[in-house]
Parts: sequence; C-alpha cells; structure tokens
Amino acid sequence: MALSTGSKAPDFTLKTKRGEELKDIKLSANFGQKKSVLLFFPLAFTGVCTKEMCDVSAGLSAYEKLDAAVYGISVDSPFAQEAWADKEKIQIPLLSDLNKKVSQAYGTLLPDLIGLGSVSARAAFVIDKTGVIRYSEQTPTPLELPDFTKIQASLSSC
Repeated sequence: MALSTGSKAPDFTLKTKRGEELKDIKLSANFGQKKSVLLFFPLAFTGVCTKEMCDVSAGLSAYEKLDAAVYGISVDSPFAQEAWADKEKIQIPLLSDLNKKVSQAYGTLLPDLIGLGSVSARAAFVIDKTGVIRYSEQTPTPLELPDFTKIQASLSSC
C-alpha cells in the first residue's frame, strides 16, 4: 500500500540519462526549494505509461507555475527510459529504480505484473518543500491514470 499523506517522503538518489552522461537526481535537493511530484509507472514503451508521460510533458508548464518538479519513476534501466523519452518526446526526467528499493520504500511495488515480475504500480505523490507527502494515490490497476486534477489542486494548496 502506498505511503499516506502526512508521512515524511523517503529520500532517494536515482539515475537519469539524457544525452551523454548518467546523472543522479536526489529528492531532498528539492527540499526548501520546490515541491515535487513523483509519478511511479510500471514500464516504458507501454500504451498507458506513454499516454501518462506524454500528457504530463505536454502540460509541464502548469506544474512549473505551481513551483513543482515532476519525475517519472519506473524499474526500467536509464538507457531504456532515455530511448523511450527520445522516441515519445517525453520532457520530464525519468528516474531508474532498477533495484526497486524506492518503489518498495513508497509502498508501490507490485509483486507481479502479468507474469513479468515485480514492477512499480501506477502511483502519484505530491511532496511539499519540507519533504512531507501532501497527496498520495495508487490507482486500482496499472491501466488507470492518477487524478491529475487532484494532484494540481494539492500542489496549489501546499
């Protein structure tokens, strides 16, 4: 079960790749600076995940106006994520949770998805500037998207 609102967000450092080098993204680097939106998704190169990340990328300016950094997190390698982002023109940083520790820490690790093994569930978290979770949602199935209206409302109020 996903972590609940009011909980302290577990800190992490995950890899992202765009261009020549791998880069570390540390969640706590945003604390005191800006809000964070974490979007856990099962797998790159799949239909619903592509729709979600492309829609968020298309509306990225709305999140920037709300002083929020948005990250997509999956158990894919940073190399697969980069290829997918390039192909689909995904603009948000995609973070690789290849060892699945962050998905476990946030309570979003599905034990098995259609016989493929454990992957991240589809889930969304809004984290305020102090590192506290202000919105938490895990969809009933990976085929359903989070409620982005509620995500943006939460960002507006924290």
